Amino acid sequence: MVSIRVAICLLEIQIPQAGSLKQKRTVLQSLIKRIRNRFNVSVTEVGSQDLWQRSEIGMAAVCHNSSGADSIMRQIISFIEEDGRVNIISIQQENY
Repeated sequence: MVSIRVAICLLEIQIPQAGSLKQKRTVLQSLIKRIRNRFNVSVTEVGSQDLWQRSEIGMAAVCHNSSGADSIMRQIISFIEEDGRVNIISIQQENY
């Protein structure tokens, strides 16, 4: 039997430049699309949908080992930190 690992991550982010829900969603949709295209993971907004400058993003990655799952999540977090449009407030990560 093949062993697989699943990494999930919940990020709470701030979008300081968003002055409306429309501006927030524009930034989030762009960020989510870039993450999906670059890392081939599942990602979506899972909380704080009605707040202008806050959001919670959930991500999941399936890998063949736990070190690969950790590595991909670290790469995604670094990628998000480099995006000047958002600030990471908190990170919750679990591996299964």
